[in-house]
Amino acid sequence: MTAVIDEGPGRGESPASHEDGDQNHRNLRPTPDDGRAPVPEAGGGWNDGLIARRAAVKAANAESGIAPDDDARPPQVEAYVPSGGPLRPRLDALRELVGLSRARLDRATLAEAGRVLDEAAARRRLSSRHTVVAIAGATGSGKSTLFNSLAGVQISDTGLRRPTTAAPIACSWTDGAAGLLDRLAIPGRLRRRPQQSGADADEALQGLVLVDLPDHDSAATGHRDQVDRVLALVDAVIWVVDPEKYADAALHERYLRPLAGHAEITFVVLNQIDRLPGDAADQVLDDLRRLLDEDGMALGEHGEPGATVMSLSALTGEGVGELREMLGRFVQGRTAAARRLSADVDAAAARLRPVYVAEGRPGLGEEAREEFAHRLAEAVGAAAAGQAAEREWRRNAGRACGTPWLRLWRWYESTRRPGRLEYPAQPAPPEERLTARQRVEQAVRTVADEATDGLPGPWAQAVREAAVNGAEGLPEALDELTERAPAADGRGRAVSCSSGGAAGGAQGAGGATVVATGVAGASGVAHSGRVGGKPPRPRWWPAAVLAQASMTLLQIFGGLWLVGQIVGVLEPGFLTPALVMLAGIIGGPLVEWSCAAAARGPARRYGQEAERQLREAAAACGRARVLDPVAAELVRYREVRERYVAVTEFSTTVR
Repeated sequence: MTAVIDEGPGRGESPASHEDGDQNHRNLRPTPDDGRAPVPEAGGGWNDGLIARRAAVKAANAESGIAPDDDARPPQVEAYVPSGGPLRPRLDALRELVGLSRARLDRATLAEAGRVLDEAAARRRLSSRHTVVAIAGATGSGKSTLFNSLAGVQISDTGLRRPTTAAPIACSWTDGAAGLLDRLAIPGRLRRRPQQSGADADEALQGLVLVDLPDHDSAATGHRDQVDRVLALVDAVIWVVDPEKYADAALHERYLRPLAGHAEITFVVLNQIDRLPGDAADQVLDDLRRLLDEDGMALGEHGEPGATVMSLSALTGEGVGELREMLGRFVQGRTAAARRLSADVDAAAARLRPVYVAEGRPGLGEEAREEFAHRLAEAVGAAAAGQAAEREWRRNAGRACGTPWLRLWRWYESTRRPGRLEYPAQPAPPEERLTARQRVEQAVRTVADEATDGLPGPWAQAVREAAVNGAEGLPEALDELTERAPAADGRGRAVSCSSGGAAGGAQGAGGATVVATGVAGASGVAHSGRVGGKPPRPRWWPAAVLAQASMTLLQIFGGLWLVGQIVGVLEPGFLTPALVMLAGIIGGPLVEWSCAAAARGPARRYGQEAERQLREAAAACGRARVLDPVAAELVRYREVRERYVAVTEFSTTVR
C-alpha cells in the first residue's frame, strides 16, 4: 500500500493510487513532508496537532506491545565524505584552483567547476544514510512500471498515454530524506513510501530514495529540462531502455556519452525482454554493451568497476529481484554520493584540461635569457661602447705620455672636434633611433614567444601581456640609463635602471653611441668613458711621465746650449749640445711609443670590462622590466598546474 501527503489525488497520481489511498484512509494518516512512515490514527479520528499525533503513536505502540523505536526520533545527518577519503583533498584542490584562476580565466570557463563545488557543499550538508537513485528512460521504455515494481505498489502512472510521467515522483524507503527531496525540488504531494513487506530485500533497500523521471525524449521541453536538472543532482541513475530504442542516438549522444565518466554510478537496464523470442534478448544485450563501449563507458564485468548492464521484464517481474539485490548492495555501501561527486570533479577537470595542461615544457631557459640579454646589448651598442672605451683609454695614455709638442697639436685638434661648444654634438638620426627601438621590441617579442611556447591560451596571453607591459618603458629606461652614466662616483658605483639596479651606460634606444661606466682599474677608480674622462692609471704611468719630462728637459737644455754657443755666450762645440738635444728629440717619441705598447693590454681589458658592464646594465634593466614579470606569470601557472594535478591525481572513477 502507499501513503500520500495530501488527502486528494495530486497531479501525476494514478486513479488506482488514489483509490488505494481512499480505501486505507480510515487506518492511515498522510505521510508527513519529512518522509516519515504512515502511523495509524488512535480512535480512527484525524487530529493535525503535533502533540496529538505523538500521543496517537505512543497509544498505538502500547496497544500492540511494540517498544518505542529510535526511528520515531529525527535522524542524525552525517557528512557523506570520510575525513580521510580522497574526495575531500580533491575538492579543496579544485577550490584553490578556481580561486587562483579567477584573475586569468573568464567566468564561463570556471562555471562548471564552481557548480561542482556548490553541489558538493550542498550534498555534504544532507543525509549520508540515503542514496538518491533516478530512473530515466525514453517514452514507452517501461521505466514507470519498473519504478512501481521496485516499490511494490502502484505509485507512478503507467499507460498508453504519452507522455505519462509529467513530473519527478520520489519513493523513500526510510525517514530523513526530506532535505534531499527538497534539493531535487520534488513537492510533498509527489513523495511516496513503498509497500513494507518486511522481506530481506526491503531491509537491504533501507536508505534508498528512488525517483521516477519524465521521459528524456518527451515532446514537452519542460519535461526534458526537469530530467537534465534532476540528473545533475542525484547520486546514481538507472537507464531503462527497450529493444526498439536502446540504440537511440539522442540517448547515447546527449546522456550516455557525456556521462561515460559516471560509469560506477550507472545502471543500464534492458527492459521488455518478454517481448523477445529465444536468445534475441542476449543478442540485444550484447549489442547494447557494444554501444556503451563505443560511448567510452566502462562496463562492470568480471569484478571490475563500471556500469551495471542487465536485462529484465518489469511487467512479468523477470530479473527485477536481481536488480533489487544489486541496488541493495549499492545502497548499503553508502559511497554513491562520493562516487558521483568524484565523477563530477573528473568531468570538470576534463573540461578545464585545455586551459591548464601545456603541450610542451614552457618556461624561460637559460639559453632564452642569454639570447634576450644579447639582443638588448646589441640594441644599446655594447660592443661599440667597449671599443670606444678602449680607444679613450689609449688616447688618455697618449696624452699623458706624449711629447709636449704632440699634445699641443692634439689639443688644437680637439678644439675643432664635434662635441665642443664651437661644434655641438648633433642628435642621432631618426632612422637610427627607430632601429634601436625596433631591436628592443624584437627582443621582447622573441623572449615572449619562447616563454609561451606550448602554454594554454589564457596563460600564454597573460605572459605576453606581462612582457608587453614591461617593454613599454624599456627603451626609455635604457635612454635614462645612458644619460645618467657619467654620474658614477669615484668609488666605482654606477647608475641603475629605474626598474632594477644595473651599472653602466648605453647606446640608448635613441642610437647615440656612449660608453658605459668603466671598470675600476689598477687604482679602482671608475670612468664614465666619455671624452674628458680620467681612466685609471697603471703603476708604471708616473715613471713614463717622468721619462717623458726628462726627454723634454733634454731637448730644452740642448737647445739652449746651442743658442748660447751661437750668440757667443758659450764656447763653441756644437757636437755635445746637438747630441743632447737629439737624445731628447728621439727619446720623447720612443717613450710615447713604449707607453702605447704597454697601454695596449690594459686598454683592451678596460674596453672589455666597459662592454661587460654595459651588457649587465642592459640585461638587468630587461630582467627587471620584462623577464621578472614573465617569470612571475610562469610561477603562477605552475601553481595552478600543481593544483590541477592534485584535482586529477586521486581520481576514483573509471575514465
